[in-house]
Amino acid sequence: MPVTFTRLPQIAPDLLLAHMNDPRIADHLPLLTQPWTLDDVADFVAAKEATWVRDGLGHWAFLDGESYIGWGGFQKEGDEWDFGLVLTPAAFGQGLRIAAQALDHARNDPRIPFVTFLLAPSRRNLSALRRLGAAPVGEVTHAGQSFLKFRLDTA
Repeated sequence: MPVTFTRLPQIAPDLLLAHMNDPRIADHLPLLTQPWTLDDVADFVAAKEATWVRDGLGHWAFLDGESYIGWGGFQKEGDEWDFGLVLTPAAFGQGLRIAAQALDHARNDPRIPFVTFLLAPSRRNLSALRRLGAAPVGEVTHAGQSFLKFRLDTA
């Protein structure tokens, strides 16, 4: 059964707060440096919704049935479209399935000839990226943190 993609404002703020404050999430998000508050959730949702207005594409919340299982999507970074995925611990292991579903959007969007992925160097299991066909680009610095960068052609 496919995962449902919905917009982030449809998710109760307390679910996003609990998700982003789970220490298992912070392990692989170098930019997550302190616990979130409900104000942080509101700012996050507003910023992600602004990308939909600016770029016509952005981040979704993912639902398995009625259950929230994470968020992710596309964000324009300069001339590149970056894809990110942050799942709840209960949904760990579903990333390949969700990414494949999301990447169908990119393949059907003529503005997106390729997508990039930035992963924390702490991520050791990169087999899902290889199965998607993503190739390593190297290590990059974003917002003062190091990331492993991958690229996947979608055209």
